[in-house]
Amino acid sequence: MLAGFVDRGKSVEELEEVRWPDPPTDTTPLVRSVYELRKKPIKDLTVENLRRLVGQDVGLRWLLPVALDFLRETAREEETSGWFDDDLLSAVVTRKEEAWRSAPELARHLDETVRMLTDLSPYVQHDVSRFREALSDIL
Repeated sequence: MLAGFVDRGKSVEELEEVRWPDPPTDTTPLVRSVYELRKKPIKDLTVENLRRLVGQDVGLRWLLPVALDFLRETAREEETSGWFDDDLLSAVVTRKEEAWRSAPELARHLDETVRMLTDLSPYVQHDVSRFREALSDIL
């Protein structure tokens, strides 16, 4: 379990020890939701919430390990259930190269998880190929 160090009873805001001000009143629904999700305990985040935060590069230090644990668990079930959350995988695998280089063990874990999957959509396969090319020296 990668996220064993993450206190899931706390929010990203609490873990970062940084309180964002209220979002501007004329901001988009996406920005408003990210501001709100930062305040929610990690244990209460849905997969969609996790995808949204990771996709916006928010709280990656804590949320990438949580997301990778979830992806590994569901990868094991893919063969029998026929379902895998491509949206979360896409959000995770498309993070900037620097995020993975600062945590190469997470990059290797993700690569191992992807190798367990048998039926990735073409757009996710493309993202995985780009991830592997960029990080081939640490995988």
